[in-house]
Amino acid sequence: MASPKKSALNRLRWLLLAPIPLLWCALAHYGFLEFAETRMADLRFRYRGPISAPIKIIYVDVDSLALQEIGNMPWSRKYFADVAKTLIDRGGVKAIGMDFVFSEAGEAESADLNKLYEGNYALARFLLRKPPPPVVVGASYSAGDFRDETGKLKIREFPDVSRPDLPALSQIEPPERPQLKISPARILPAPNVGLIDTVNGAARWVMLYAPTKAGTYYAMAVQLARFYYGVGEDGIKVEGDHMDLVRPDGSLATRIPLRNRQQVEINWFSPWFGAKYNPRVSFADVFEYAQVLDSEKPEERKVAEEFFTQFKDSVVLIGPVDRLLQDVGPTPVDDVAEPKVGVHGNLLKTIVSGMYIRRLPTSASYAIIYGLSALVTMLALAGGGRAVFAKVMAVLSAVLYVGVAFQAFKTGGFMIPVIAPIGAAITTSGVGLLWQIVEEQKQKGRIKGMFGAYVSPALVSRMVDSGEEPKLGGVEENITAYFSDIQSFSSFSEKLSPSRLVELMNEYLTACTDIVQAEGGTLDKYIGDAVVAMYGAPLALPDHPHRACVAALRVHRRVNELREKWKHEGDRWPEIVHNLQTRIGLNTGPVVVGNMGSHTRFNYTMMGDNVNIAARMESGAKSWGVYTMCTEATRRECERIESGTVVFRSLGRITVKGRSQPLPIHELVALSGDATDAMRECIALFEQGLTKYYAMDWDGAVDLFKRSEALEPNGEGRNPGTSSNPSLVYMKIIKGYLEAPPPAGWDGVYEMKEK
Repeated sequence: MASPKKSALNRLRWLLLAPIPLLWCALAHYGFLEFAETRMADLRFRYRGPISAPIKIIYVDVDSLALQEIGNMPWSRKYFADVAKTLIDRGGVKAIGMDFVFSEAGEAESADLNKLYEGNYALARFLLRKPPPPVVVGASYSAGDFRDETGKLKIREFPDVSRPDLPALSQIEPPERPQLKISPARILPAPNVGLIDTVNGAARWVMLYAPTKAGTYYAMAVQLARFYYGVGEDGIKVEGDHMDLVRPDGSLATRIPLRNRQQVEINWFSPWFGAKYNPRVSFADVFEYAQVLDSEKPEERKVAEEFFTQFKDSVVLIGPVDRLLQDVGPTPVDDVAEPKVGVHGNLLKTIVSGMYIRRLPTSASYAIIYGLSALVTMLALAGGGRAVFAKVMAVLSAVLYVGVAFQAFKTGGFMIPVIAPIGAAITTSGVGLLWQIVEEQKQKGRIKGMFGAYVSPALVSRMVDSGEEPKLGGVEENITAYFSDIQSFSSFSEKLSPSRLVELMNEYLTACTDIVQAEGGTLDKYIGDAVVAMYGAPLALPDHPHRACVAALRVHRRVNELREKWKHEGDRWPEIVHNLQTRIGLNTGPVVVGNMGSHTRFNYTMMGDNVNIAARMESGAKSWGVYTMCTEATRRECERIESGTVVFRSLGRITVKGRSQPLPIHELVALSGDATDAMRECIALFEQGLTKYYAMDWDGAVDLFKRSEALEPNGEGRNPGTSSNPSLVYMKIIKGYLEAPPPAGWDGVYEMKEK
């Protein structure tokens, strides 16, 4: 259970992180993320790919070919009248949209007025015929300033019905509308007009209607849909969040959902280029074939009639596509800006197909921002043994969300926000991780302060890097216990003054401790000249038996070096220092480790039977004439980890004081690189003698032990400070058995009387 202090800190952390997603909500609300979110929306269109629509739309392009064959714009409007009339009467189209505003504003000063009037009259006569043809011509708010008939300056601004400061209807100016001037004093209006404006001039959102003092104007795509469905002028109904197209019989042709009571987002069905999805014909070709229909040659008329069969039951959009006419803009599905006439085609496809882009309510978007931020941050900040897995899951959660967003658009047309949720999740978790890093640095300092007194700096760093906190209190761990002691230390106290003794011990203990810690050991305590350490706690070391064995032999090597050093220091040290020897005992097994003691003072230490056995190995080494002794468990695990690195010698089986179960014991002879041929031969002869000993072949055993004794490194006159060795010990034991044979059923176990 977390401490109250830690719980309070966690609550404070989440309280301080909470405003970060709120900031992203504000950025999204005020449009600061619109550019990035738009780019992400474009990627979703590309991921989805082109799709088909249940309506046939053909584009008649005012392109370079048309400009070359007919001439530069503006053209006589008779061309538009002739083409539209032919498409309806001979092509069988359902409706035509002309992406032009046939306005008299900006009339060319050099224009031939008679020709202008003639063209306007031809178009007006066609548009005003009975019944009116299904032709929609453009109207626009793009020209902001204008002068009315009295010369007064006025401003046209698209009326946004969601604005609280929307002017009164009587003050809202109509768009720039088509006006067909057929004489200096007479102007005829076009009967069916459609707005060609988009929101902010982009190709994404369209205002579907504009209420004005001159009546309500509808988007060109709405007017074309009205003709497509056979809906009358009064069949367009706007009610709150939707627009209905109602047939004369009262049936609902379609319902268009509105955003902000007026807008619709265009679902772009395909890129501009591609005959499969956007069939296109040059205006010049249509005009030419329209003339050929009246040819006196039957074969020419037949070709023209076949040409117009492609338009049967389609909706035709006539618009400028030549880039010199500058009516282009970026789209979500094209790599470069394409003609804006595609806006009306894709909006009409959206209306007829009902495949509207659906967006979540603002509250739901904010909930996603907070929800994803909380999920990713909780995973990113998760600690414990599964911290890495949790952080991977944090990244995968963010990636999965993006994948869901893309798939939701592809399969259902849902456009859920990406930038704000991902941005909030990354920044919130990033700040949380930064905070966590600062806390971990403090924790590292605390751990180093706690363990630095008895754990090597390298081990402390590994402990901190592992993310494992020290387990306070007693816990059972499998470790290797290490005990060392100086042979005949009481004699040193007699020969040296207190200050010289402290100096000697500091040098000796420093050398031993450095090696113990260099091999990953944890210093338990000093007891006078004794060094007590453990391998495998508080941080687990899978190879702790091998490390302990190597450390013990390295200590002996270092003590040999110190003896030589002290000898070369002349009379500074008495002879007993020149002969200093240390004994080491090792045992591997489960023990209890942890902080033990009182509430006011405690030590990180180890307790248990296996600790006692390690101590017996150290003290018992004297009885066997060796300086490093370990149990079978330590030898077995050491050789399992890295066989051959350490040279062992079996010393038989014993029972130590306080235990009835026999223990196989072994001497750590040397590191493999330090073992001489004489050592290896000595071990082989000794272990053969041990086999004879177990078989109670006393003579054979003694013979082999004599041969091994001659090769022993320790003994009188050999290694300084030594007087015995295992070969001598066993010859002495055999001598005793010869005088007093062992009892029946003897199993070769030797009972040690000393601790």
